[in-house]
Amino acid sequence: MSVKSSEKLLRIMRDTALCNRCGSCAGLSEGQIVFADREGKYLPVINHALDEDLAERIYQVCSGKGVDFPLLNRYIFADEGHFHPYMGTYRQIGIAWSNHPEIRRAGSSGGILSHLLIYLLEKKEVDGVVVLGMSKEKPWLNKPFIATTPEEILSAAQSKYTISSVNEILPQIARFQGKLAYTGLPGQVQSIRLLQQRQHPFVRNVRYVVGPFYGNILHFSSIVSLLKSYSVTDYRSIRKLEFRSGEWPGATRIELDSGKVIQLKKFHANYLIPFHICKSSLYCIDFTNEFTDLSGGDAWAPAYEERGKGFSLIITRSVPGDAIFREMVEKNEISFIPLSPEEAIRMHSHGYDFKKRGAFIRIQFRKWMGRKVPEYGLQSGRFPVSRWIMEAVISLLFFILSSRPARWLSEKIPPESLGRVFEAARTFWKKSTAGIKKRKLIQP
Repeated sequence: MSVKSSEKLLRIMRDTALCNRCGSCAGLSEGQIVFADREGKYLPVINHALDEDLAERIYQVCSGKGVDFPLLNRYIFADEGHFHPYMGTYRQIGIAWSNHPEIRRAGSSGGILSHLLIYLLEKKEVDGVVVLGMSKEKPWLNKPFIATTPEEILSAAQSKYTISSVNEILPQIARFQGKLAYTGLPGQVQSIRLLQQRQHPFVRNVRYVVGPFYGNILHFSSIVSLLKSYSVTDYRSIRKLEFRSGEWPGATRIELDSGKVIQLKKFHANYLIPFHICKSSLYCIDFTNEFTDLSGGDAWAPAYEERGKGFSLIITRSVPGDAIFREMVEKNEISFIPLSPEEAIRMHSHGYDFKKRGAFIRIQFRKWMGRKVPEYGLQSGRFPVSRWIMEAVISLLFFILSSRPARWLSEKIPPESLGRVFEAARTFWKKSTAGIKKRKLIQP
């Protein structure tokens, strides 16, 4: 006898290595499942016993259990366009930035995603945009909402590096009168696409899907720990929290009720990752948000990093996404410099290594321990023994550094000092993975 869907769903919801907190279970259940501990583990909990039919519908679109990448790719893109095993289906790849200075300044990098969403809204292609902003009631937490003005879209600009559950907004999406664009991380986007594949009424008005590249996401404990490093013990004193404040690449900036401001540049704030990473990030293989109409991330290359201002690496994927992007370029709304896949991969070699090599090895480690793993309909390439050893060391470091004693110790060391160590490690990783573009990583 097969295990009930409710039991399989509960198993994912309770496993911090599987549940990516996309929020679809909460949204589809309309209150029967909620996120009750957002400052803690941020896991969904069941308020009422689920009807088995509802549990089955939720389980089918739960991206935490895994997504058949080849099958979903064919559904969305119909085998059109180019395909690359590292970044999925694409039509154009290149460096882009908004020609509107205020939009470019507001974004995490070149402001392209924000500008695209504003353009869709002003052209009446959509009537609203699902975005992730910061909560007005609890400004230390993020919160999804439907923006209907350019000002609201800009208020939600910049990356949010703590856990979000955007798809809990699904009931609001269903009730919205008009067409929508949707913005989300890979796990959230995958679930939306699975809902579209099943023609679920909750997503019938979603016309465009866009999103950022994705390396990892952090527990809110990362913010608590950073505050403690500066002798601040109450996170509820946060008045404003920004993760990419100021000139690109930006800085984590925390403004407190007392008027005190804590600021740590982005590359230094990255030291928090091994101490507070959400475990599901370690098993996600989607770095460039492969199932969007258009996705983007920072253009990590010295030629751009040294200039400031902000530059985005953009991938157009679908016919509609590519068409609207080309229109914006032709109208001089944005600037665009085409790149080859090889040039684009070089910019994020450490990210591809983390997702397209490391994640498959970590999944295999978890299998050997008899644990449930996400299934992606793909087989990994044959990696050298040295990469397996490297991943074993990295996994051990994540295990040790995420422990309470290690977190406690990190709070006794100046964040700037830890940040410099982490920045040096990142530079070394990028150099050591520079040849990744020459190697086949995965196969369907």
